[in-house]
Amino acid sequence: MPSREDILAFIARERAASGEAAPQKIGKREIARAFGIRGDDKIFLKKILKQLEIEGEIERSRKGLHEKGALPQIVLADIVSRDRDGDLIATPAEWAEDLGPLPRIIVFAPKKPRPGLPAAGIGDRALLRVSPLRETGGPGYSGRVVKILSRAAKRVLGIFRDDPRGGGGRIVPVDKKLRDKEFLVAEADRGDARDGDLVSVDTLARGRLGLPVAKVRERLGSMNSEKAISLIAINVHGIPDLFRTETIEASEQAKPTRVEAEGFRREDWRSLPLVTIDPPDAKDHDDAVFAAPDDAADNPNGFIVTVAIADVSWYVRPGGALDREALDRGNSVYFPDRVVPMLPERISNDLCSLRQGEDRPALACRMRIGKDGHKIGHSFHRVMMRSAAKLSYSQAQDAIDGRPDETTRPLLDEVLRPLWRAHESTKIAREKRSPLDLDLPERKILLKPDGTVDRVLTPPRLDAHKLIEEFMILANVAAAETLEAEKSHLIYRAHDEPSVEKLNALSEFLATIGFKLAKGQVMKPMQFNAILAKVRGTEHENVVNEIVLRTQAQAEYVAENYGHFGLHLRRYAHFTSPIRRYADLIVHRALVRALELGPGGLPEMSREHLAEIAARISAAERRAMAAERETTDRLIAVFLADKIGASFEGRVAGVTPSGLFVKLSETGADGYVPASTLGDDYFRFDEAHMAMIGARTGESFQLGDAVTVRLVEAAPFAGALRFQMLSQGKPRVGRASALKSKPSRARPGKASAKASRRRTRA
Repeated sequence: MPSREDILAFIARERAASGEAAPQKIGKREIARAFGIRGDDKIFLKKILKQLEIEGEIERSRKGLHEKGALPQIVLADIVSRDRDGDLIATPAEWAEDLGPLPRIIVFAPKKPRPGLPAAGIGDRALLRVSPLRETGGPGYSGRVVKILSRAAKRVLGIFRDDPRGGGGRIVPVDKKLRDKEFLVAEADRGDARDGDLVSVDTLARGRLGLPVAKVRERLGSMNSEKAISLIAINVHGIPDLFRTETIEASEQAKPTRVEAEGFRREDWRSLPLVTIDPPDAKDHDDAVFAAPDDAADNPNGFIVTVAIADVSWYVRPGGALDREALDRGNSVYFPDRVVPMLPERISNDLCSLRQGEDRPALACRMRIGKDGHKIGHSFHRVMMRSAAKLSYSQAQDAIDGRPDETTRPLLDEVLRPLWRAHESTKIAREKRSPLDLDLPERKILLKPDGTVDRVLTPPRLDAHKLIEEFMILANVAAAETLEAEKSHLIYRAHDEPSVEKLNALSEFLATIGFKLAKGQVMKPMQFNAILAKVRGTEHENVVNEIVLRTQAQAEYVAENYGHFGLHLRRYAHFTSPIRRYADLIVHRALVRALELGPGGLPEMSREHLAEIAARISAAERRAMAAERETTDRLIAVFLADKIGASFEGRVAGVTPSGLFVKLSETGADGYVPASTLGDDYFRFDEAHMAMIGARTGESFQLGDAVTVRLVEAAPFAGALRFQMLSQGKPRVGRASALKSKPSRARPGKASAKASRRRTRA
């Protein structure tokens, strides 16, 4: 039998040997074959691997076994320095502390530089293709630049403040990382900036007193304007919001297509009463649905469900100006006051929007659904369709609930009721599949005409929402299955299972509230759902939902499939939103090519090239999520800025050694309560209970506790709030845990930035 060290060395060696090639999956079978392990000895090998996993030496996922904290083949990284030999050193842009020390990557310049790929420099953010280095003592990985995503930031976004002594002024940065740093601006460098304006500046050399100096590059408008808040996020995250001239020209040159064009004839589905069901304020409509009973003898009481998706691949051809910019953007970004689209409006809101009563090209998936909700067959078609109606979710739901209006009344029997009956059958299959079922309501910010916050509400979750969601999931699965059957490359939407460390942390927390979860066991979504069902309606419901969410991995785009844990699906691809997601456009092109459905198909492309594209659009998605979240934080901070001293109800949403994070019930805003302000006691951090516990009294504030807080400070530009705790702590949770808890590292008067959460998006 190999030793533990032999196994770890083998895993590391195999990863290093893969080099530029796609890494091979390493599992128990591969290890047994390498060391000649047969028969009953495989049981002992399984025990060794399990122990290594529990101890955190290796990690297991559907990608196989790998060393803890091993980097994937494509990494989003920041180039931070040079070594003694002058080679660039990079580190991953995202890294969890529990994975160990931050890996270092030595970036080698290519022997034959790629045409059009500029040289990387310190401060750049780039996609790197990495491989482990065999030697030890230096950086753990080598890498080469695939794509430079952003250059070293010499521009800073901030608020211009006049110098009261006259002449020039100063810049207060809006970036949280720079909020303690101000820049001086000379009178000659202020341009037309006025006090309180949001400006973009170029940083210059330091002044005589050592203070940083800047020059106003662009006045972006008053901070009181409706555009200012989202402009901050757009600039801080480097989101491209102005289309290039050649992109606009290409979109303006695009013309409506016909049933027959470029030597290809579409199927004519214009008589099929497909309908779009979207939010009431939606400007683009990229999916339409229809359902009818299946008359085939082999599917009694079954349905035919049709999902038609805007045929963006007809207008956005590979390698063209529209395609190049869509790949750079990766996805549309949605703010409360605006949308930064992936494609120009001529394409997204006109030619590819499935408008009511207008002919539009579409790629349609026709699915046969059994009475038990399982998909028993499907086919894809390139069609010309004509939407019968544009409906909102609430409008469609009202019609089903007995309140039809002039638009929905004629559609009720032929269109809407068959859709709902088909959905009833798919709910049976969904419940049997048992995807992860978290109850985490989304909040929506409504703005006044001047762009300020009017109110924050939680829209109801209707059956109409669930119907569209389930039909889209079925179509996404059908797309992945078809492309696999055709042996076509594609980009998958994948979601890994939770790590052992996170499952162990969940087990420890559940034990504190009386639930047992054996450490080291393999978890499926069904088991998470059982936990959530047990706490539903109890005082622990909110906290357990939050903890289960934090236990999950983050979904991503990949070229090598490893399944979707949250949806409990073996294969899954994004097909249904090509107007706003580049991944869906790739899948459309792959289907067009594989099924020979005319022009606009995916060109010859290696899996490695697709892996690079997948990494780029995954990074763009994370960028969009961060920008959207920060904009919401800033808008709510502005909304609450004139409510200093007011009291609010909320729940403890985070516990750290330095203090608590509280989420307000009404607005969903998050704020910080420093540990040093929690009453007269000395509070310590108890990691097992996720609580702050008084050293003398044993009173505690635990994750999920309902509390009342007072707002004492609001920093609108940073999107940060600070609260004072008004509630008393709960009675002692146990003297033993209080004694074993870790001391708080809080310092009087020092607040922390609001904790951020990563949501797993299907």
